[in-house]
Amino acid sequence: MTEMRGKVYLVGAGPGDPGLITLKGKECIEQADVVVYDYLAAPELLGYAGEEAELIYVGKKGGDHTLSQNGINALLVEKAGQGCVVTRLKGGDPFIFGRGGEEVEVLIDAGIAFEVVPGVTSAVAAPAYAGIPLTHRKITSTVAFVTGHEDPQKESSNIDWQSLASGIGTLVFFMGVKNLDHITTQLVQHGMAPDKPVALVEWGTTPRQRTITGTLGTINAEVAKAGMEPPALIVVGDVVGLRERMKWFETRPLLGKQIVITRARKQASGFLKMLSDAGAECLECPTIEVAPPPSWDALDKAITGLPDYDWLIFTSVNGVTFFFERLFAADRDSRALQHTHVAAIGPATAQRLMDFGIRCDIIPENYRAESVVAAFEGIPVAGKKILLPRAKEARSILPDELTRMGALVEEITAYVTKIADHNVETMLACLENGDIDCLTFTSSSTVRNFKRLLPPDKFETLIKKTTVACIGPITAETAESHGFDVDVVAREYTIPGLYAALVDHFSAD
Repeated sequence: MTEMRGKVYLVGAGPGDPGLITLKGKECIEQADVVVYDYLAAPELLGYAGEEAELIYVGKKGGDHTLSQNGINALLVEKAGQGCVVTRLKGGDPFIFGRGGEEVEVLIDAGIAFEVVPGVTSAVAAPAYAGIPLTHRKITSTVAFVTGHEDPQKESSNIDWQSLASGIGTLVFFMGVKNLDHITTQLVQHGMAPDKPVALVEWGTTPRQRTITGTLGTINAEVAKAGMEPPALIVVGDVVGLRERMKWFETRPLLGKQIVITRARKQASGFLKMLSDAGAECLECPTIEVAPPPSWDALDKAITGLPDYDWLIFTSVNGVTFFFERLFAADRDSRALQHTHVAAIGPATAQRLMDFGIRCDIIPENYRAESVVAAFEGIPVAGKKILLPRAKEARSILPDELTRMGALVEEITAYVTKIADHNVETMLACLENGDIDCLTFTSSSTVRNFKRLLPPDKFETLIKKTTVACIGPITAETAESHGFDVDVVAREYTIPGLYAALVDHFSAD
């Protein structure tokens, strides 16, 4: 029987920003049976892997190797030999100081099929994110990539310091932070001017990016003062002087802020993107999950009797989504609402209705139940039937006030919210280490559920130095009643409003 042979894809994961993965690299992750990944590969990229894929971490950090290079080589051969499609996910580019060449040689010797998918190397990306173009027509047309940490088993260095110091316009050193003094000394000793500009870019392209600049004569002291550590790139050359005008990534308002998102994961993507684009490092810790009710009977009955209702009021995007799911299940569509007036709380809910071709008759100025009540004060609702499909746990003020105005309100449970505990251990560890800058709450239920996740005896200690931000006053009142000191309340009770409030708050620091 012929032995099975799989295939190995050596994929460059890029320098840290998950958005810099190539389309082909993403496809390789999606199709893999096994993903073997490095320390510098963005964790978000693993989300592209299939549910059945085996994820194997082989990272190397500061001399602490989870698996030796020989062990990694053997692992690739073993998994591919079992017939698996293996994606070897390597930080940056596999063939630029990534030891990809060594891994390919082993695969060739073992008769394993392979492909190499180039990645965006940190040598290019980190300086670009720091506002440093490696070449510039008016400054230099030459650039060299150099290892700052040669193979310790080599008897002598094969770095031509003389040529680097006198013949190359821009130098980029990988893995050179611990050898910075040696690098600067060699360049000066071989003729480079002590006032030559130098920059170190730490954690390039990530929310943790930090850039220190100086000269060959001063950079060692600057780096020591800043406490800069690997991973960092060293850029030497006159192009470093362009950074002051061209820097863009590190000027973003939320750069380096670690923000916890407690919203349900399916709804958090828009908020996460806003925060990430502003430079924040987001930790998703959804405290609620949205789920169908135990029975659809009540909602299905209400949908059958839609012509009997004068008004249909939606208080959330979830309510709209589940309502139309059941409407379609009944083999009906938006035309079933042709004789019914529709109201919605908030622009997001109204927009979700527009997705189904429904334009709201009422959208209150403020996005809370009290505003819906106010909007109905000029409309005769006495004796009118109002259908209110919403969460089981929703506040009672809306049906109570409409009933007081004489309306016949029928509340139907369209969905339920359940407590969730994703990423709790990571979140608690970050809180204990003081790494969390802000907790965000988008509803009262996210507050209540988040409080349940915290050890009662550590509650005050864990949150005392953390900014608490709420989407609106109702959520803020809930947070304060549960012991949180609320620092930020959005003026507009929407996700964009909460984002704007966070930017204002941290920009004022």
